[in-house]
Amino acid sequence: MRRILVTNDDGIYAPGLRAAVRSVEDLGEVVVVAPSGQRSGVGRSVSVFEPLRMAEVNLDGKRAYAVSGTPTDSVILGIFVVMKGELPDLAVSGINVGENISTDTVTTSGTIGAAIEAASYGVPAIAASIQVADQGDKFDNNHSVEYRFDTAVNLLRRIAIRVLERGMPEGVDILNINLPLNATEDTEIAVTRLARKIFRTAVEERRDPRGRPYYWIGGDLICRERVGTDVRAVYQEGKISVTPLTIDSTARIDFAEIADLLENI
Repeated sequence: MRRILVTNDDGIYAPGLRAAVRSVEDLGEVVVVAPSGQRSGVGRSVSVFEPLRMAEVNLDGKRAYAVSGTPTDSVILGIFVVMKGELPDLAVSGINVGENISTDTVTTSGTIGAAIEAASYGVPAIAASIQVADQGDKFDNNHSVEYRFDTAVNLLRRIAIRVLERGMPEGVDILNINLPLNATEDTEIAVTRLARKIFRTAVEERRDPRGRPYYWIGGDLICRERVGTDVRAVYQEGKISVTPLTIDSTARIDFAEIADLLENI
């Protein structure tokens, strides 16, 4: 029987995780291992300086495991503890409340970080996210936030079936799926590349009650991008974005150009 590992970065009780489980629950044995709480923005962070705890929980009548660490920790414990070192046939990360588009979010997202960890062992991985109406919803505990996951569930299921049957296309480790807020079954799907930026970074200085400075990192969204990018598809065209990702970050250029750059330095 096929085994599917499901995780997220919004926490074990997030509605998006339940939705992800629904999308694949009839495709094989589903193993659910996810952070115990909200872990957005931690990327592929691994807990190497503190011990990890894992507790069995009841998730809609199914056994699941809550991990005290990050999404990447959850994948590691899922594979090497819960699954006793046996690799799953597929890993699903999400369904995240908050779009994960552009290099800004893909390199910081815990959702993507978990998918990267699974892919590093050769496991085909799918990350799925839905656009938020309010950017603040990305960082809340989304247990009571009202978002509809039906379209995402159906799409994720169809893509998971294809990946289980055919495997990933050559050179692809992860499929990063992002649905616009009001996506329906009729919404067009676009195969995209990562936009360079989605945030115009800003730092706000504030003062605590003792007058000492502290800082908030934030910034406005950049919602306009070039044709063919994930940002363009989701924000400007209202399409579902599917971006193929590889964990090989080597630049695709003529190595002779780099050799020329480094010559005689």
